Amino acid sequence: MRGDRVQQVFIIVLILNLAVAVAKAAFGIIAGSVSMVADALHSGFDSFSNIVGIIAIYLAGKPPDPEHPYGHGKIETLGTLVIGAMLLLTAAGIFLEGYRRLVSPVTPAITPVTIGVMVGTLVINIAVSTYERRRGEEYQSQILIADSLHTRSDIFVSVAVLGGFLAVRLGYPEADPIIAFAIGLLIARMGIGILYDAAQVLTDSMNLPCDPALVRAVVMDTPGVAGYHDFRCRGKPGEIFADIHITVDPALSITRAHAISEEVERRLKETVPGLAEVVVHIEPDDSP
Repeated sequence: MRGDRVQQVFIIVLILNLAVAVAKAAFGIIAGSVSMVADALHSGFDSFSNIVGIIAIYLAGKPPDPEHPYGHGKIETLGTLVIGAMLLLTAAGIFLEGYRRLVSPVTPAITPVTIGVMVGTLVINIAVSTYERRRGEEYQSQILIADSLHTRSDIFVSVAVLGGFLAVRLGYPEADPIIAFAIGLLIARMGIGILYDAAQVLTDSMNLPCDPALVRAVVMDTPGVAGYHDFRCRGKPGEIFADIHITVDPALSITRAHAISEEVERRLKETVPGLAEVVVHIEPDDSP
């Protein structure tokens, strides 16, 4: 099942994020690098978003019940909102740290070991983020894609730390907080984007992968359909609910008209990506 595959990805990413966080913390403490320890805490924070994803996917996978006849799929979107909010918190923390470094400059401990660990974990995070995003696109999972952006924020933080190291080596320690502010703005932009996309789903926006041209082609190609109108869809990628009104010859029997509506439903489900359910309304064609 899709939910099981998404959960497996989250578990793999959780293990890798914890390994990265432990490595940064251990070498940061050994080297006496406050920035590395802070970066390790951020990596650990990534692990919390993975746990949010695992819980959200588990709850979203529960079958429909009398209180939730459309299922629990939007819980995945709620989890996406939480991850977006976590990105904004990460950005706020980076802004605060940048301000502190601007007011009270701190010279980090720079050794080949600290640089090596940062570069190594940076490579791992790039691989993890890429893997997670590709799987998110493959499974049409909004929360996986959001979490891949959260992992990518760890990449940006690591780049900021390395940039601060380089600035200190070149004799420009004041560049360190400037780099932090720039990274903070980038991560805040990512968080706002995630919150916007999740809000589109929760407010039943039509901004979904329901191609009007594809719907028209499928419906009008169905034998017996004279026309259609009022096509609407809502939901999230991979779980879209829709309804449509089709017009048929008024002289047709109810049985024949119903058969046409079932054919339209079948064709739409087979053709439109992510369409989970569509209600087809039958109306008599009153055109000349």
